[in-house]
Amino acid sequence: MTSEGKCADTVQDPLFIQESEEVYRNPTEVKMSQIVLPCHANHCGELSAGQLLKWMDSTACLSAERHAGCSCITASVDDIHFEHTIGVGKVVNIIAKVNRAFTSSMEVGILVNCEDLYTDKQWKVCHAFATFVARRTGAGKVQLKQVLPHTQLEQMEYSLAAERRRMRLIHAEIITDLLSSSTAQLGECQEYQDAVPAERTRVESVELVLPPHANHQVSTFGGQIMAWMENVATIAASRLCNAHPTLRSIDMFHFRGPSHIGDRLVLKAIVNNTFKHSMEVGVCAEAYKGGDPLRHINSAFMTFEVLDSDRKPCMLPRIRPAPVDGKRRFQEAVARKKIRIDRKYIISCKQTEVPVSVPWDPSNQIYLSYNNVSALKLMDTRNNWVLTSEKNKVRLYTLEENHMLRFKVEMHVSVSAEQTFHLLSDLRRRKEWDLHYEECEVINQADEEDTLYRVAAPSVSKGGKGQDFILLASRRKPCDARDPYLIALRSVTLPTHPPTEDYTRGEVLCAGFTIWEESSTVTKITYYNQATPGVLPYISTDIAGLSSSFSRNFSACSHFLEANKDSLAALPPSARCQKMVSLQIEP
Repeated sequence: MTSEGKCADTVQDPLFIQESEEVYRNPTEVKMSQIVLPCHANHCGELSAGQLLKWMDSTACLSAERHAGCSCITASVDDIHFEHTIGVGKVVNIIAKVNRAFTSSMEVGILVNCEDLYTDKQWKVCHAFATFVARRTGAGKVQLKQVLPHTQLEQMEYSLAAERRRMRLIHAEIITDLLSSSTAQLGECQEYQDAVPAERTRVESVELVLPPHANHQVSTFGGQIMAWMENVATIAASRLCNAHPTLRSIDMFHFRGPSHIGDRLVLKAIVNNTFKHSMEVGVCAEAYKGGDPLRHINSAFMTFEVLDSDRKPCMLPRIRPAPVDGKRRFQEAVARKKIRIDRKYIISCKQTEVPVSVPWDPSNQIYLSYNNVSALKLMDTRNNWVLTSEKNKVRLYTLEENHMLRFKVEMHVSVSAEQTFHLLSDLRRRKEWDLHYEECEVINQADEEDTLYRVAAPSVSKGGKGQDFILLASRRKPCDARDPYLIALRSVTLPTHPPTEDYTRGEVLCAGFTIWEESSTVTKITYYNQATPGVLPYISTDIAGLSSSFSRNFSACSHFLEANKDSLAALPPSARCQKMVSLQIEP
């Protein structure tokens, strides 16, 4: 049964905490509640993961169509981690709502929780983000209306959706690069006499797409394809261990093309590799009709475990790679496992659970960059700041929450937002206005958006050691007019730059600038910092009201920006060329 009325209480998750439901309700929110019957379950009495994926896709699609006002199709699904299984007789509650709309696509957030009707307990099963594309028959490309966030949580998801979209757009390229660099270091895979041949796990199955499997535009439901893929993957995993496996996660995947009523869907699965307590199964879906060639619809990688009677993961047998391309798949599975751990460790855990300094290397660069920007965006969406002091039109705010102190400094400058962004992006120039920046050098220019710096700060006490920081600076231009320019900073560790005797190594958990364009010549700048022991000595007197050095510092920043507002040196080469051309053609 699908209900688009008012939601019941759900598990409290940061993605979907219900706020003032009597007063406000998200217009795109859709809820589905299903009781798990024996026909939905496997022989262990647990809800089939494929059936759950169908329900999740259906709920998310209804939410997307409610916002778009037309038919929508599933384009991609981000990583899904299943925290619990669901037994027969339990109720599955699914909530979906549109977080943000782009041109013709939109991100839909999905939360799944389980309810025990006898004990009235509820617990979270998983959450996911799916991308849907709007399709209107015979009307050309759809231009979606913008989502208008009303609450702090909706603003947070709206802001983070842009960063997740960036990850999706470059995901395939990143994975390809990381796999090629990682597998080159793995060498030859070892042969074990007791290993199970991968060929034994190979599964191939065909499904005929019928009207119940498709929407009113005769396109196969994405959830139905995912359910069929999960079915063959489960068979492959079962053949390896001669037991019933439990699906733990599905890696991010994209639908490469549509499937329609009348198509024959060929589904293939094989175990790529086994680890101590888990295995990776690769699945491929291809379609054909009549004598047409096969069309690639989707590929996915699923991680399974086998649980014992105490619900603990069992040891799994080793796998012997299949002939031809088996060794490639075997090695790529090892590389993907490392990528999967990095992604889950850095992206999925809460900000308070991430260590202050995470080791940086090219394989986790994209995920650290995502975490860096997301943490700053989360701070930017908070609305319970307390004004501590104001001087020379520079405001200092503080926020104490969960035993953490955060502060922000806010001011306006008569400089364009783009020029402000370029001037503040280069941390080497910060010592021109910030007394706390004694030295700053570039360690590594990772790409156009991410740079690693070493920053040295003077001692706050006479005769004491100064501090130095290894910082990852991540820059982002606005996705659209409702986004600011961003410069996010966080500490990382580098084996090439260990702590030295001359400095105390300090750490920054989350800091940076948001830069909002209020007009062509007026820009609002907000500096954020989540105070750590390394940062507190520099701002404690300001927060206590015993000093106004923050005002002097940011007044100096304002003077620096206005003195350089016409400087071409602040712009990157491409923007510099465009600026010079515009100057030449102006009368």
